[in-house]
Amino acid sequence: MDIRVLQYFLAVAREESITKAAETLHMTQPPLSRQLKDLEHELGKQLLIRGSKKVTLTEDGILLRKRAEELVDLMEKTKSELSSSNESITGEVYIGSAETDAISFFAQAAGTLQKEYPFIHYHIYSGDAERVLERLDKGLLDFGLLVGAADVEKYNYIQLPIADTWGVLMRKDSPLSEKKSICCEDLWDKPLILSHQASANSEMRSWLKKGEKRLNIVLTYDLIYNASHFVKKGFGYAIALDKIINTTGDSELCFRPLSPVMEADLCIVWKKYQVFSKASNAFLKTLQNELII
Repeated sequence: MDIRVLQYFLAVAREESITKAAETLHMTQPPLSRQLKDLEHELGKQLLIRGSKKVTLTEDGILLRKRAEELVDLMEKTKSELSSSNESITGEVYIGSAETDAISFFAQAAGTLQKEYPFIHYHIYSGDAERVLERLDKGLLDFGLLVGAADVEKYNYIQLPIADTWGVLMRKDSPLSEKKSICCEDLWDKPLILSHQASANSEMRSWLKKGEKRLNIVLTYDLIYNASHFVKKGFGYAIALDKIINTTGDSELCFRPLSPVMEADLCIVWKKYQVFSKASNAFLKTLQNELII
Protein backbone atom coordinates (compact mmCIF):
# COMPACT_ATOMS: atom_id res chain seq x y z
CA MET A 1 0.00 0.00 0.00
CA ASP A 2 1.11 3.54 -0.59
CA ILE A 3 -0.40 6.79 0.60
CA ARG A 4 -1.61 7.78 -2.86
CA VAL A 5 -3.77 4.65 -3.18
CA LEU A 6 -5.13 5.14 0.33
CA GLN A 7 -6.14 8.68 -0.66
CA TYR A 8 -7.94 7.21 -3.70
CA PHE A 9 -9.75 4.74 -1.44
CA LEU A 10 -10.78 7.51 0.99
CA ALA A 11 -12.13 9.60 -1.90
CA VAL A 12 -14.35 6.70 -3.01
CA ALA A 13 -15.51 6.09 0.59
CA ARG A 14 -16.36 9.78 0.91
CA GLU A 15 -18.16 10.17 -2.42
CA GLU A 16 -19.78 6.69 -2.35
CA SER A 17 -19.13 6.59 -6.06
CA ILE A 18 -16.07 5.68 -8.15
CA THR A 19 -17.20 8.07 -10.90
CA LYS A 20 -17.58 11.05 -8.55
CA ALA A 21 -14.33 10.18 -6.76
CA ALA A 22 -12.51 10.10 -10.10
CA GLU A 23 -13.84 13.58 -10.86
CA THR A 24 -12.63 14.99 -7.55
CA LEU A 25 -9.24 13.33 -8.06
CA HIS A 26 -9.01 14.69 -11.64
CA MET A 27 -8.53 11.27 -13.17
CA THR A 28 -10.58 8.90 -15.27
CA GLN A 29 -12.63 6.04 -13.84
CA PRO A 30 -10.82 2.98 -15.33
CA PRO A 31 -7.42 3.59 -13.70
CA LEU A 32 -9.11 4.41 -10.38
CA SER A 33 -11.12 1.17 -10.50
CA ARG A 34 -7.95 -0.75 -11.34
CA GLN A 35 -6.07 0.78 -8.38
CA LEU A 36 -8.89 -0.19 -6.01
CA LYS A 37 -9.03 -3.76 -7.31
CA ASP A 38 -5.24 -4.03 -6.94
CA LEU A 39 -5.58 -2.81 -3.34
CA GLU A 40 -8.22 -5.46 -2.60
CA HIS A 41 -6.04 -8.11 -4.22
CA GLU A 42 -2.99 -7.01 -2.21
CA LEU A 43 -4.93 -7.19 1.07
CA GLY A 44 -6.86 -10.31 0.15
CA LYS A 45 -10.08 -8.62 1.28
CA GLN A 46 -13.14 -7.15 -0.40
CA LEU A 47 -13.28 -3.50 0.63
CA LEU A 48 -16.11 -2.17 -1.53
CA ILE A 49 -19.59 -3.33 -2.47
CA ARG A 50 -20.19 -1.91 -5.93
CA GLY A 51 -23.94 -1.29 -6.20
CA SER A 52 -25.90 0.12 -9.13
CA LYS A 53 -26.47 3.47 -7.39
CA LYS A 54 -23.62 3.79 -4.90
CA VAL A 55 -20.53 2.15 -3.49
CA THR A 56 -20.58 1.05 0.16
CA LEU A 57 -17.84 -0.25 2.43
CA THR A 58 -17.56 -3.78 3.75
CA GLU A 59 -16.58 -4.30 7.42
CA ASP A 60 -12.96 -4.60 6.28
CA GLY A 61 -13.41 -1.43 4.24
CA ILE A 62 -14.69 0.44 7.29
CA LEU A 63 -11.61 -0.64 9.27
CA LEU A 64 -9.28 0.40 6.45
CA ARG A 65 -10.99 3.79 6.18
CA LYS A 66 -10.30 4.49 9.86
CA ARG A 67 -6.66 3.47 9.58
CA ALA A 68 -6.19 5.25 6.25
CA GLU A 69 -7.54 8.50 7.68
CA GLU A 70 -5.02 8.26 10.53
CA LEU A 71 -2.13 7.51 8.14
CA VAL A 72 -3.02 10.33 5.75
CA ASP A 73 -3.44 12.79 8.64
CA LEU A 74 -0.05 11.78 10.01
CA MET A 75 1.55 12.17 6.57
CA GLU A 76 0.09 15.68 6.15
CA LYS A 77 1.25 16.63 9.64
CA THR A 78 4.78 15.38 8.89
CA LYS A 79 4.91 17.21 5.54
CA SER A 80 3.84 20.42 7.24
CA GLU A 81 6.55 20.05 9.90
CA LEU A 82 9.29 19.34 7.35
CA SER A 83 8.30 22.24 5.10
CA SER A 84 8.57 24.75 7.95
CA SER A 85 10.91 27.64 7.15
CA ASN A 86 14.31 27.76 8.84
CA GLU A 87 14.19 31.54 9.05
CA SER A 88 10.77 32.06 10.55
CA ILE A 89 8.74 29.64 12.62
CA THR A 90 5.67 28.43 10.73
CA GLY A 91 3.70 25.23 10.78
CA GLU A 92 0.83 23.47 12.51
CA VAL A 93 0.05 22.75 16.15
CA TYR A 94 -2.43 19.94 16.87
CA ILE A 95 -4.36 20.02 20.16
CA GLY A 96 -6.88 17.59 21.62
CA SER A 97 -9.18 18.70 24.40
CA ALA A 98 -12.30 17.87 26.30
CA GLU A 99 -14.93 20.58 26.66
CA THR A 100 -13.56 22.86 29.37
CA ASP A 101 -13.10 26.52 30.12
CA ALA A 102 -9.41 25.70 30.68
CA ILE A 103 -8.91 25.69 26.90
CA SER A 104 -8.42 29.42 27.51
CA PHE A 105 -4.85 28.60 28.62
CA PHE A 106 -4.16 27.32 25.10
CA ALA A 107 -5.91 30.32 23.58
CA GLN A 108 -3.82 32.71 25.67
CA ALA A 109 -0.56 31.00 24.65
CA ALA A 110 -1.58 30.95 20.98
CA GLY A 111 -2.51 34.62 21.11
CA THR A 112 0.84 35.55 22.65
CA LEU A 113 2.78 33.46 20.12
CA GLN A 114 0.79 34.82 17.18
CA LYS A 115 2.23 38.30 17.74
CA GLU A 116 5.72 37.01 16.95
CA TYR A 117 4.90 34.12 14.63
CA PRO A 118 1.64 34.87 12.79
CA PHE A 119 1.97 31.93 10.38
CA ILE A 120 1.60 29.19 12.97
CA HIS A 121 -1.80 27.54 12.55
CA TYR A 122 -3.72 25.54 15.14
CA HIS A 123 -6.04 22.55 14.92
CA ILE A 124 -8.39 21.59 17.77
CA TYR A 125 -9.78 18.06 18.15
CA SER A 126 -12.58 17.63 20.71
CA GLY A 127 -12.92 14.39 22.63
CA ASP A 128 -12.79 12.72 26.02
CA ALA A 129 -9.52 11.62 27.67
CA GLU A 130 -9.55 8.17 26.06
CA ARG A 131 -9.95 9.54 22.54
CA VAL A 132 -7.43 12.33 23.05
CA LEU A 133 -4.78 9.96 24.41
CA GLU A 134 -5.38 7.51 21.56
CA ARG A 135 -4.70 10.22 18.98
CA LEU A 136 -1.74 11.50 21.01
CA ASP A 137 -0.19 8.01 21.07
CA LYS A 138 -0.59 7.71 17.30
CA GLY A 139 1.21 11.00 16.72
CA LEU A 140 -1.88 12.77 15.41
CA LEU A 141 -1.82 15.32 18.25
CA ASP A 142 0.97 17.33 19.85
CA PHE A 143 -0.82 18.17 23.09
CA GLY A 144 -3.85 17.01 25.03
CA LEU A 145 -5.93 18.76 27.66
CA LEU A 146 -7.54 16.17 29.91
CA VAL A 147 -10.44 16.65 32.32
CA GLY A 148 -10.78 14.33 35.30
CA ALA A 149 -8.71 11.39 36.49
CA ALA A 150 -6.43 9.85 33.86
CA ASP A 151 -3.28 7.72 33.87
CA VAL A 152 -0.65 10.22 32.71
CA GLU A 153 2.49 8.58 34.11
CA LYS A 154 3.79 7.63 30.66
CA TYR A 155 3.47 11.23 29.44
CA ASN A 156 5.06 14.55 30.21
CA TYR A 157 2.39 16.66 31.80
CA ILE A 158 1.48 19.90 33.52
CA GLN A 159 -1.12 19.75 36.28
CA LEU A 160 -3.11 22.97 36.05
CA PRO A 161 -3.59 24.94 39.28
CA ILE A 162 -7.36 25.00 38.83
CA ALA A 163 -10.16 22.43 38.56
CA ASP A 164 -13.55 22.27 36.87
CA THR A 165 -16.65 21.82 39.01
CA TRP A 166 -19.45 19.37 38.27
CA GLY A 167 -22.98 20.63 38.60
CA VAL A 168 -26.43 20.72 37.03
CA LEU A 169 -27.40 22.91 34.09
CA MET A 170 -31.11 23.73 34.12
CA ARG A 171 -33.67 26.33 33.16
CA LYS A 172 -33.87 29.32 35.49
CA ASP A 173 -37.57 28.59 36.05
CA SER A 174 -36.89 24.97 37.08
CA PRO A 175 -37.93 24.00 40.64
CA LEU A 176 -34.34 23.02 41.50
CA SER A 177 -33.03 26.46 40.49
CA GLU A 178 -34.11 27.75 43.90
CA LYS A 179 -31.46 25.56 45.56
CA LYS A 180 -27.86 26.77 45.99
CA SER A 181 -26.50 23.28 45.33
CA ILE A 182 -27.87 19.95 44.15
CA CYS A 183 -27.67 16.64 46.02
CA CYS A 184 -28.15 13.24 44.42
CA GLU A 185 -31.63 12.74 45.86
CA ASP A 186 -32.80 15.88 44.01
CA LEU A 187 -32.14 14.15 40.68
CA TRP A 188 -33.44 10.64 41.28
CA ASP A 189 -36.92 11.44 39.95
CA LYS A 190 -35.82 13.96 37.31
CA PRO A 191 -35.19 13.48 33.58
CA LEU A 192 -31.40 13.50 33.32
CA ILE A 193 -29.11 14.55 30.50
CA LEU A 194 -25.77 12.84 31.06
CA SER A 195 -22.46 13.12 29.20
CA HIS A 196 -20.67 9.96 28.10
CA GLN A 197 -17.73 11.22 30.13
CA ALA A 198 -19.85 11.49 33.29
CA SER A 199 -21.49 8.09 32.81
CA ALA A 200 -18.03 6.47 32.59
CA ASN A 201 -16.82 8.36 35.67
CA SER A 202 -16.70 6.10 38.74
CA GLU A 203 -16.79 9.14 41.04
CA MET A 204 -19.97 10.34 39.36
CA ARG A 205 -21.60 6.92 39.69
CA SER A 206 -20.70 6.93 43.39
CA TRP A 207 -22.11 10.42 43.82
CA LEU A 208 -25.42 9.51 42.16
CA LYS A 209 -25.73 6.44 44.45
CA LYS A 210 -27.92 4.74 41.85
CA GLY A 211 -27.07 2.81 38.73
CA GLU A 212 -28.02 4.22 35.32
CA LYS A 213 -30.83 1.67 34.93
CA ARG A 214 -32.53 3.09 38.03
CA LEU A 215 -32.26 6.69 36.81
CA ASN A 216 -34.37 8.42 34.18
CA ILE A 217 -31.63 9.23 31.65
CA VAL A 218 -33.46 10.81 28.70
CA LEU A 219 -30.40 11.93 26.71
CA THR A 220 -26.65 11.30 26.54
CA TYR A 221 -24.21 13.69 24.89
CA ASP A 222 -20.61 14.45 23.94
CA LEU A 223 -20.84 18.25 23.60
CA ILE A 224 -22.67 20.24 26.27
CA TYR A 225 -23.41 23.06 23.81
CA ASN A 226 -25.65 20.70 21.86
CA ALA A 227 -27.20 19.29 25.03
CA SER A 228 -27.89 22.80 26.36
CA HIS A 229 -30.49 23.32 23.63
CA PHE A 230 -32.44 20.37 25.02
CA VAL A 231 -32.15 21.88 28.50
CA LYS A 232 -33.54 25.17 27.18
CA LYS A 233 -36.59 23.32 25.89
CA GLY A 234 -37.19 21.83 29.35
CA PHE A 235 -36.24 18.33 28.19
CA GLY A 236 -34.21 17.56 31.27
CA TYR A 237 -31.46 18.46 33.75
CA ALA A 238 -27.90 18.18 32.42
CA ILE A 239 -25.02 17.10 34.63
CA ALA A 240 -22.12 19.10 33.25
CA LEU A 241 -18.97 21.05 34.04
CA ASP A 242 -19.13 24.71 34.97
CA LYS A 243 -18.17 27.77 32.90
CA ILE A 244 -18.77 26.15 29.50
CA ILE A 245 -22.32 27.40 28.88
CA ASN A 246 -23.10 31.07 29.53
CA THR A 247 -25.70 31.36 32.31
CA THR A 248 -25.37 35.09 32.96
CA GLY A 249 -27.51 38.03 31.88
CA ASP A 250 -30.62 37.14 29.91
CA SER A 251 -29.68 33.47 29.51
CA GLU A 252 -32.57 31.06 30.10
CA LEU A 253 -30.23 28.71 31.98
CA CYS A 254 -28.54 28.53 35.36
CA PHE A 255 -25.87 26.27 36.89
CA ARG A 256 -25.88 24.80 40.39
CA PRO A 257 -22.88 22.85 41.79
CA LEU A 258 -23.23 19.33 43.14
CA SER A 259 -23.25 18.71 46.86
CA PRO A 260 -20.94 17.35 48.15
CA VAL A 261 -18.70 19.33 45.80
CA MET A 262 -17.21 17.26 43.01
CA GLU A 263 -14.29 18.63 41.01
CA ALA A 264 -12.42 17.44 37.92
CA ASP A 265 -8.64 17.92 37.74
CA LEU A 266 -7.13 19.45 34.61
CA CYS A 267 -3.93 18.26 33.00
CA ILE A 268 -1.95 19.15 29.85
CA VAL A 269 -0.07 16.16 28.42
CA TRP A 270 2.34 15.37 25.60
CA LYS A 271 4.37 12.28 24.69
CA LYS A 272 7.66 11.65 26.46
CA TYR A 273 10.72 12.00 24.23
CA GLN A 274 8.52 13.80 21.70
CA VAL A 275 10.44 15.44 18.86
CA PHE A 276 8.39 18.58 18.32
CA SER A 277 8.19 20.68 15.21
CA LYS A 278 9.50 24.23 15.63
CA ALA A 279 5.92 25.50 15.86
CA SER A 280 4.91 22.98 18.56
CA ASN A 281 8.12 23.56 20.52
CA ALA A 282 7.57 27.33 20.47
CA PHE A 283 3.98 26.81 21.58
CA LEU A 284 5.03 24.61 24.52
CA LYS A 285 7.61 27.15 25.71
CA THR A 286 5.03 29.94 25.48
CA LEU A 287 2.47 27.84 27.34
CA GLN A 288 4.96 27.09 30.11
CA ASN A 289 5.85 30.77 30.39
CA GLU A 290 2.16 31.72 30.59
CA LEU A 291 1.70 29.18 33.40
CA ILE A 292 5.02 30.17 35.04
CA ILE A 293 6.25 26.57 35.02
